[in-house]
Amino acid sequence: MKSSDEQLTSAEMGKLWAVYMGNTMAICVLTYYQKHCQDSDIMEILKKAKNLSEKIIMEITRIFNKDNFPIPIGFDVKKDVNLDAPRLFADEFYLHYLKYTAKAGLSLYSTAIPMMMRQDVRELILNIDKNTIEFLVTLNETMEEKGFLTKPPVIPIPKEVSFVEKQSYLAGFLGDVRPLHALEIAHLQDNLENNVASKGLLMGFSQVADRKKVKEFMLRGKEITMDHIKDCLAKLHEENLPGHPLLDDLVGVSTIPPFSDKLMTFHKIDMFSMKIRSYANAMSLNGRRDLGLLFSKFILDIGRYVEDGTNLMIDEGWFEKPPHAVDRNSLADNE
Repeated sequence: MKSSDEQLTSAEMGKLWAVYMGNTMAICVLTYYQKHCQDSDIMEILKKAKNLSEKIIMEITRIFNKDNFPIPIGFDVKKDVNLDAPRLFADEFYLHYLKYTAKAGLSLYSTAIPMMMRQDVRELILNIDKNTIEFLVTLNETMEEKGFLTKPPVIPIPKEVSFVEKQSYLAGFLGDVRPLHALEIAHLQDNLENNVASKGLLMGFSQVADRKKVKEFMLRGKEITMDHIKDCLAKLHEENLPGHPLLDDLVGVSTIPPFSDKLMTFHKIDMFSMKIRSYANAMSLNGRRDLGLLFSKFILDIGRYVEDGTNLMIDEGWFEKPPHAVDRNSLADNE
């Protein structure tokens, strides 16, 4: 058993730093959502989410202080939120938003678990992962009770076990193109669910962004996301399967910013970065060449967008540097 007196590894530093940054942002967003939420059931879900984020920040701060690790600046309600701004999203949107962001968080936490060597850090990440899973279960139950949950398409149960006999099983462009299998449908639907929430958020952010560059960045993100929605829907519709509906009607018309440009830009970079993992996962589980090419294109689109967003944050002096390895070359040059 690894002692908590051991120095943090690079993996532990990096993951804790990323989790800290993301949850300081989450507290800001959820504080604003709570200000305008009128549905008591949805308010309870928002409180659960915010309490979870606050607990995460408290536990990571404790570890950072113990290890003399500088506390990241991250985001702050007083600096990055305007609680006097009018409502920007309907109450229902908050649930879709929470599912979209909680799934991204779960992806970060789950992949961290095998890399955590120190007992206290490992137990913290395991606990965060468990709490996030339980939160998502409660969230899904609430969405279903309110009629807001879009379930994945239903397909027939196989009559028997069978094996693939032809190479055409992999085809996707010409010739004998087989129907989508269950995992392909699942990931097309999952990415649709993520993207309709992302598009709604981008619509809202583009309306309220203060700087022209940030507004243009959000509008470009909305265009990319809509293209991905259309492509995923087209694949499902070819098989006469339904897809997740848009959430655009849940976005209000306010143009007064509830969040700083810094927070909104970081938010979309962070979530688009997580989208790369979601697309890569979908690509790894598909068996048709057309889907592999589609998700490869999506990843390329997102990669360029994230890079441009990072450059925007650097230009504005907003990009907080994560923990780095020692630059040995600069040490060698230092006389």
